[in-house]
Amino acid sequence: MHIGVDSFVSTVTDPQTERVVGPQERIEHLLEEITLADAAGLYSFGIGEHHREEYYDSAPPVILAAAAARTTRIRLGSAVTVLSAADPVRVFQQFATLDLISKGRIDLVVGRGSFTEAFPLFGLDLADYDTLFAEKLDLLLRIRDSTHVTWSGQHRPALSGQGVYPRPVQNPLPIWVGVGGTPESFVRAGLLGLPLMVAIIGGEPRRFAPLVDLYRRAGAEAGHAPETLKVGLHVFGYVGESVRSAADTIYPGWLQMFTKVAAERGFPTPSRAQFDATSGPDGAFFLGDPQTIATKLRRVAEQLGGVDRLSLQMTNPRLAHRDLLRGIELLGTEVAPQVADV
Repeated sequence: MHIGVDSFVSTVTDPQTERVVGPQERIEHLLEEITLADAAGLYSFGIGEHHREEYYDSAPPVILAAAAARTTRIRLGSAVTVLSAADPVRVFQQFATLDLISKGRIDLVVGRGSFTEAFPLFGLDLADYDTLFAEKLDLLLRIRDSTHVTWSGQHRPALSGQGVYPRPVQNPLPIWVGVGGTPESFVRAGLLGLPLMVAIIGGEPRRFAPLVDLYRRAGAEAGHAPETLKVGLHVFGYVGESVRSAADTIYPGWLQMFTKVAAERGFPTPSRAQFDATSGPDGAFFLGDPQTIATKLRRVAEQLGGVDRLSLQMTNPRLAHRDLLRGIELLGTEVAPQVADV
């Protein structure tokens, strides 16, 4: 199993001083985090995409280009690119260019996103949520497969053989599909033979086993080789010196994040009891000391019939930079070696 980190580049208030970290300093911290992840032996680092006040990740390719120039080994990618709100031609050009800068270390994970702010921001109708993604994914794959593309659809002007440049180092450029819990999304990824990145933000990971099996069966029935049907997990968590210290470190920021989301979506206000339950042995959050997390990774991989990649989303709005750096170091030096053979 390959282990990495995903970041949504959240705004941060230092929990000790209550000082709000400015955007320039926050981006500087992020690049330090990515550089450390590279040095610590982690496999990948992904940058999300949001268009909200509390995140600084609205332009992932720019951040990834800066990261590519500072690293030598680690794979870099999106987590996820909100393809529904983007032009597939520009997305391919940006990530192909990133692939050239990084010398072939780029992964493109595309999805519809868990927030909807991008739709009105870019003049799109939320009623087209499903058709936008399906159509744009089709075009993106056509561009990946051929320099010159002839294509027409409902949401974008047609292409009549124009060339799309530059072409990436990797052929083909790795394109993953990011999914939540919709069976249709798992089936679509399987039918297309694309690797799958499952975002687990609640519930129990083992409950995704039927959906992962559905993905693999759809891929097999479509004639795709088993080795192409890779499964990755995007999960929330943190690595600390002990189970209790990890939970206590991450909880204040978790409470802030999920209280805001709950208010926006009409959910009950989250509690510490809910947090602790979700962080337990069968919960969605991967919190604890290195041994606890490695044990949980092995168990979840077995429950899902194998996991190729796991990305831990550790940033939150009240996690000190020094604590995040320590979590990344522990993940790379003490967790990843324990699951390398899984």
